[in-house]
Amino acid sequence: MEVKRGKSVIFLLLLIAIIAGAIVRSGISTSLDGFTFDEAYHIGAGVSYVKTGDYRLNPEHPPLVKLWVGAYLALFEYQSTPYRKLADKTDERAFVENDVFNNNDHLVIQSRARTAMFALSGLLMLGFGLAVWRVFGDIFAVGSVAFLAIDPTVAAHMPVVMTDLPVALTSATAMILAVGAFRSWSVVDLTLAALALGLALASKHSAVIAFIAVMLVGVVILTVYHFRNGKAGIVRHFASVVAIGFGALILLWAFYGFRYYESPSSTEDQFNRSLAEKIDDVKSPVYRTGLEAMANWYLAPRSYTWGLADTVRAGVEGRIGTPLVFGKLYYGSAPWFYFPGIVAVKVPIGLLLLSLVGLVLVIVGIAPKEIRPPLIGLVLLSAIFIFFLIRGSSYGGIRHLMVVYPLLALLAAAVLEYATRRRSYFAGGFAAVCIIFAMISAIPVMRPWEYFNESIGGTANGHRYFDDEGVDLYQRSEEAVRYYHDVLKPKGERPYLFYLMPEINDPEKTVDWISRSKEKDKGKWDGPTATGTFIIGANEIAPSHWWDKASFREAEPKTRFGNLFVFEGTFDIRPLLAQALQYRATFLVYGPEPDLEKAIELLTESVRLDPRAFFVSLELGNLYLKTGKRDEALAAYRTAYANTPEADPAYKELANQIERVQNEALENISPLRNPSLE
Repeated sequence: MEVKRGKSVIFLLLLIAIIAGAIVRSGISTSLDGFTFDEAYHIGAGVSYVKTGDYRLNPEHPPLVKLWVGAYLALFEYQSTPYRKLADKTDERAFVENDVFNNNDHLVIQSRARTAMFALSGLLMLGFGLAVWRVFGDIFAVGSVAFLAIDPTVAAHMPVVMTDLPVALTSATAMILAVGAFRSWSVVDLTLAALALGLALASKHSAVIAFIAVMLVGVVILTVYHFRNGKAGIVRHFASVVAIGFGALILLWAFYGFRYYESPSSTEDQFNRSLAEKIDDVKSPVYRTGLEAMANWYLAPRSYTWGLADTVRAGVEGRIGTPLVFGKLYYGSAPWFYFPGIVAVKVPIGLLLLSLVGLVLVIVGIAPKEIRPPLIGLVLLSAIFIFFLIRGSSYGGIRHLMVVYPLLALLAAAVLEYATRRRSYFAGGFAAVCIIFAMISAIPVMRPWEYFNESIGGTANGHRYFDDEGVDLYQRSEEAVRYYHDVLKPKGERPYLFYLMPEINDPEKTVDWISRSKEKDKGKWDGPTATGTFIIGANEIAPSHWWDKASFREAEPKTRFGNLFVFEGTFDIRPLLAQALQYRATFLVYGPEPDLEKAIELLTESVRLDPRAFFVSLELGNLYLKTGKRDEALAAYRTAYANTPEADPAYKELANQIERVQNEALENISPLRNPSLE
């Protein structure tokens, strides 16, 4: 499987051409997308890192993507607000996003950020292709990169300032290079593997799984090798495995400037929530002990440890949720088949068929035996990811499972390798048909983030079966603005808006919607129903255990922009109001200027409208506890307890909290951490 020198230039040019084509395709198909929910947060934090060397903002993600984009944006004028004390994640997000949307031109910022991310995604894809070339050969490299270039989810993620595609590519690259290094034990291969693994750790905290998988594969290969060949060199080889891990950690520290504390000018805690509190939020004593060891033994920068605690709390232990899976509503974690299922409906059917046939070729031994170790490494990597995702939350959808894409791509490439090696016209024809079918299905789709394959009726019907972030992540906000200014405003009509929009001060760049807090809208939210125009996202009309907006789900939209719907008529607005009141109250509790009495008023009304949202009455109990009102706190906590499913971790916490509020001095009792904040 060695690549001849004479073919190297042609291969490299072909690889670059495929990646360039992927960038052009992505640039066209995502050109209308607005910011995803997280992008402005990442961008503002990244510029702050570059300008100040301070890593206090957005520590929930490592700095690779943010530094890359921040370094590019820092070349231009970018207005930043001086740091202030931040109350919690809600306050911090608003603080950072205000710079992007109000102190700068957010459309210009987005355009520049997309340019930076296309460059980064292209480089990481090239790195993956070269790693495959080094370990598998040229056909596998070209075939696997072509798979990624065709897939719509990859196209959707290439320009966005998020960490899911980078961690998938770097983790897979690290595993491939590591397996190659564990067979050659050469310094060059070991160094490349360490660099790739370090980039993965700096991409996203879930790369800790890649770190564990690479170390585990190294130990297994080392054991098997020396079982067959004797103990000579075992110490050197074991040291080589350790060196990959150590080198990766050094690179991670380098991204933080080899500094332990988040601020270059202070050793005091600068986070929106202290590191000690963040670790204490983690329920598992095992995870909590590990995080405390990381902090106490200086194993990683404090910002990295803070973010890992946040990831464990929200992703591994799981944030509250009511996932819709193949049209059926669940509570808490999604069923085990959700993640294999979401891959089955998000990857084009033609590519899936190629991957399945490639898997058969590997299992029956028709594919080259040399490719089995790295493929097994990628299977292990994917399996560990899926294991933790099944135990945790499903809110992210396919983006949290993009690590399986390189594995699928390599399996699909095995069919191309077989057709080439055996000169099989049948295999080649089958591969060509699958690729053409996949391209017809995927490439014409504008807004590929919303893509679903034909197995569930295509892109237009995906929201009927799923409600995760792979359906929508608020990229349609610019269309809501255009619809308002082009259609509604000329008629003097203001809509009820229920789609997460950035807080923009310029009235020409946002929607003037009917708001309960505006004096001119007094009374328009008072009844159980309201008549007018409603702009609402697909995820919001999915079935839910609380705030269920069934009246919209059963109606025919006036118009539709992908997964953004416009309804006209009379609808039940109580679920909308209950949710909006909770959202506004969160800012009054965790914002820069807390108003607990006003928050109590809003939360009380939200609970009255829909008590099933237990975390609302839980927060209400917290506020009464803070204001010293025992009876009111007890009543609120009991309402929360009565509506909390027994499977939720908050169920036992609430029972214990009720007992303490009944019997202890209030000043000795801490509020419960609201699970909806994670």
